[in-house]
Amino acid sequence: MNLTNIQQTAQQTVHQPCYVALIPAAGVGARMGGTTPKQYLDIAGQPILRYTVQAFLAATEIAHAYVVVSPEDAYVENALAGLERVSILRCGGATRRASVSNGLQAIASFVGAQDWVLVHDSARPGLTPELITKLIAHVGEHPVGGLLALPVVDTVKRVTDGRVETIAREGLWLAQTPQMFRHSVLSVALMVAREVTDESSAIELAGMTPLLVEGHACNSKVTLPSDLALVQPYLARQV
Repeated sequence: MNLTNIQQTAQQTVHQPCYVALIPAAGVGARMGGTTPKQYLDIAGQPILRYTVQAFLAATEIAHAYVVVSPEDAYVENALAGLERVSILRCGGATRRASVSNGLQAIASFVGAQDWVLVHDSARPGLTPELITKLIAHVGEHPVGGLLALPVVDTVKRVTDGRVETIAREGLWLAQTPQMFRHSVLSVALMVAREVTDESSAIELAGMTPLLVEGHACNSKVTLPSDLALVQPYLARQV
C-alpha cells in the first residue's frame, strides 16, 4: 500500500467505530536513573503504568486497553493485577515506533481496519477520562485523526553553535498523547516512516494533517526524577 492508498483509506469512515488504547511500555527510562523502568515507579501507592491504564478503563468510549511490553518484562503482571479489559502484549521493540508497530500487528485480528487506536505514553499517568472523551469528541469523523497538544506560551530560544536566537512561538504546539488514528492508516504510515518519535510524525510524513486538540498540564510526561513531583498533585486527586 502506497501513500495515496493511505490517504484514501483515511477518508473512509465507519458508522459506529470502536476505540481501543495502545500503550507502549517497553522502555527502560534511562534518563530517570535507577534500575526500575519509570513506568513502574510508585507514586502515592500505585505504579505509574496503572494510573495510565485506569484512565482509559474509566473512559466509557474505550472498549479495551492493550499494553505493549518487552518479552522479558517482570513487572507488568503485578502492576496491572486485577484490572479488566486489559491485555498484555509481550512484543515490545527497541524503539517506540517498533513497539507501536508490533502492537498494531498483534491486535489486527481483534479490531477493524477503520477502528480508532489511541496510542498513549505509559509515563503520562495524569491523563484523565475527560481528556480522552474530549479528544474523541473533537476528532469525531475527521478524515485523518488527531492528538492532544498544548500551545506554546513561553518564549522559545534556539541555540546553534553557541548562538542564541528567539523563535516565534505563534503556531507552535507541544505534542502530548493520546494520538488517535485509524488502525489501518497508522499501521501503514509507521511501516513507511522508519525514523519517527511519535505517531503523528508518521501520519504527517504520509502527507496528512492531524487535528490538534488542546490538552492539559496534568498530562505531562514523566522523563526526569524531578517530573515525579510535578505529576503527583494531579494523581493525588485520583486516589
